[in-house]
Amino acid sequence: MADGTCVDSGVCANERSGVERTSGDCGTESALKSFWHQCNSMWLLISGCLLSGCVTSFLATYLMRWLAPRVGLIDKPAARKVHLIPTPLGGGVGIWCGVVLPLATSQLLIWYWQKNPPHWLPEELARHLAGAIYRARELWGIIAAATILAVTGLADDFRPLSWKLRLGLQFGVSIAVVASGVRATVFLDNPWIGAVLSVFWFVVLVNSFNFLDNMDGLSGGIALIVSTIFAVMMLTGSGGPHWFVGGFFLIVAGAVIGFLFHNWSPARIFMGDAGSYFLGFSIACMTILGTFYSPADSNRHVALAPLCVMAVPLYDICSVMLIRLLEGRSLFHPDKRHFSHRLVALGLTRVQAVLTVHLTTLTTGLLGLTLYAVSTWGASLIILACVGCVLLLIAILESAPRDAV
Repeated sequence: MADGTCVDSGVCANERSGVERTSGDCGTESALKSFWHQCNSMWLLISGCLLSGCVTSFLATYLMRWLAPRVGLIDKPAARKVHLIPTPLGGGVGIWCGVVLPLATSQLLIWYWQKNPPHWLPEELARHLAGAIYRARELWGIIAAATILAVTGLADDFRPLSWKLRLGLQFGVSIAVVASGVRATVFLDNPWIGAVLSVFWFVVLVNSFNFLDNMDGLSGGIALIVSTIFAVMMLTGSGGPHWFVGGFFLIVAGAVIGFLFHNWSPARIFMGDAGSYFLGFSIACMTILGTFYSPADSNRHVALAPLCVMAVPLYDICSVMLIRLLEGRSLFHPDKRHFSHRLVALGLTRVQAVLTVHLTTLTTGLLGLTLYAVSTWGASLIILACVGCVLLLIAILESAPRDAV
């Protein structure tokens, strides 16, 4: 009998020490070992994804700071903008590199490790290698679609494109991805409803991140917060860790951290439309792929978690577009009616305004995470009411005089 194995008589034989333990002790030891192995797997995944994304993005963005001015990729000051000096664009290219290059490297390593698994790779991760390879086609389809939008955004950064063309491409790419099978089910038998909702979810999040890119570190910080919270949900939520989607969110978070080293106030480079389009679409797709609800626990309210996490960005884009609609202006005509601008109108500095938007997003995100800790609709409604209170607070702050902006 091997060391520490349980015998049929209900005791645990340990040949090395000769000590007998009850089957309960064996069960406890087994549970502790399982927990320890999962922790090792978790920390390996977290550190690997965050570091690879961060370092790659940091270096690529640094390179873009040098390259952008030389190719004319510059954002010049204007009446609707808050920066006062010409600033390089192209930070989105750095973010793209920080996500795609680590993913490509991971894919190659997974293919190799499946045949030659290294001795240090935790078993918890090793047994998911085949699944990661199986989902590779789905992953790279999403990356290809997000890259098409990033290239569209980069072209717009060089020379402004018609909003109709950009919106048309966003819908076209979103429809293609949904047709490939990446769609929400929303607990309904009719697949068309989930498909339509998924298309609009993709387009709204793409433009939401684009609208939020109006102050140094704002859109990048929001992307970091929501990616981190989604990663926590995937790795600790119902049904066990979802390593594939959780790892993707961690790589995105790492890439944004690397970018923020250059983009935090005073920004030395902006992400531009290329970055906001890529982040918005990637995060939107992964929230659809991620399993927020598990039939095993019957807690359907956790499916509302993504809406809580994205509550502030969604409120911002909806309120801004409503104002433009009521004033008879184009929905995509830039202005200074965003939450961050309103905070500056109240007397906050730009950094304080950005941090306030970050804090409100973190608050609603943590409330979304709390949905996993409750088991009744009554408790979940209280959490949703708290999210609503945060949005009402934002609405009150947005009532600041516009002429102060």
